[in-house]
Order: sequence, then structure tokens, then C-alpha cells
Amino acid sequence: MELTRLTKVTTALKANALELAILTGHLLLYPSGIVSERPEPAADPEAAPGAETEAGRPVVLLHGFVDNRSVFVLLRRALTRHGRHSVESFNYSPLTCDLRAAAELLGRHVEEVCARTGRHEVDLVGHSLGGLIARYYVQRLGGEARVRTLVMLGTPHAGTTAVAWVGAHPLIRQMRPGSEVLRELAEPAPGCRTRCVSFWSDLDQVMVPVETACLDHPDLRVHNVQVSGIGHLALPVHPTVAAGICEALDIDEPGATPEAEPGAASVA
Repeated sequence: MELTRLTKVTTALKANALELAILTGHLLLYPSGIVSERPEPAADPEAAPGAETEAGRPVVLLHGFVDNRSVFVLLRRALTRHGRHSVESFNYSPLTCDLRAAAELLGRHVEEVCARTGRHEVDLVGHSLGGLIARYYVQRLGGEARVRTLVMLGTPHAGTTAVAWVGAHPLIRQMRPGSEVLRELAEPAPGCRTRCVSFWSDLDQVMVPVETACLDHPDLRVHNVQVSGIGHLALPVHPTVAAGICEALDIDEPGATPEAEPGAASVA
């Protein structure tokens, strides 16, 4: 019993140290991500429009609350090495006060990406609030017609009670259990074709309780992936999670079963 408790304490200390290191590095990178990136060149006009493969589908990355695209520096590198040729980030304004408004802007951005690249579909990866914005777009704004796979990292699907000291911010209130937005997302979504993959960590101190990052909806095709040994900030950074994301995006068959998808991963 004592050994088990010591192991848990040691794992938690390692996770907290990693979170601090990531936060320090991210603060240094943050200014580089304030300005939105340049769009990638338009698709080759001779390329067959709508030709869809896993590697050909663009990947759009969506950051979390008061963050920006700089959080995805390492994940973008991993996706590119994995063969994803079109990876870009969507920066929504830090002054945004309504998750639904951000989801509408995301929808316009996805349409622009599809028009520019000549692809009919994209894959989305959202961290924290970004995952909730992407999910709202998919479920409530018709995004399921454009999104093949939605990957969410530490997203408060059932609401989180953490960070009470910033609870006055409208976006934080929308991430609280029982908020109007979360009630909308709990409503039926019949026929939603997007495949959803939600990564959650047992040491995520922003998700309270941690299981809130598990997605449970009767109309959605969902696979939840538990990650052990890391905190909230590490989810879009850690190489084990990046490998899991690449694996999830590679599953292209509409009828893929959970057994064929990534399972729990330990990074302790």
C-alpha cells in the first residue's frame, strides 16, 4: 500500500514538473503564435478535386482558452513527419466571449481550407476549449459534412469545475457543468458521420473531474483514449500523444471499430 502511494506521488510530481517546464517553454513561444499563419498555397489545378486520402486531407489545429497556435509546434512537426502534407492552425481571438461564435468562424475557415486545397474534407484536432469549439461546429453547425475525424485533447465534454477564479469569463462559464452550450451538445445528433476521438489524462488538473474529458453521446461515433502520467498542458506536446493522434487520423474507414483504434497509453 505504501509503495503504491509513493508511486502515485512520484508520478504526480513528475507530471507537475513537466507541466511547469512546458508552461515555461510555451510562454517563450507564445508571441510567435499571436499572428495568424499564412495560408498554404492553393491546390494544383490539375489535381483531381475531392480526391481524399488520409495523407491528403488537411489537418486543422485549434488551440485552447487564451492560447494560440504556438502550442502546436511539436505536434505539427510530428504530423508532417508522419506524412500529413497540409497542416495549419486556426487562431480565434483571445477576446472571443462566445464558444458558438468561435465555432462559426471555424466553419468559415474550414470552407476556405477546402476551397484552397481542393479537398472535400478535413481532420480537426482541438486542445481543451478548442476541442469543444470543434465539436460544436461538427454537431450543431453542419460541420460533420466537412470533418472526417475530430480529435480532442483534454476537452471538458461534461464541464469542468476547475479554475474557479476566472469563472466570470463567459467562455469559462460555457465550460461549466450544465451550461447552455453543454446542454446543446447533449441534444440528439442523428446521422453525425464524423468519427470522434477524445484523449484524456488521469493527471489533468484542469479537467475536474478528469473523466469529464471522456465523451459520451449516444449519436456520436466515439473512442476515448486514456493517457496516464501527464497533465493538461502536455497533451498537445507529448510524443506518445502525438503518435496516438497520428494513428487515430490514419483510420480512414467509416466503419472502423474501436478495437482497431488506439487504446490507453502510459507515459509515466
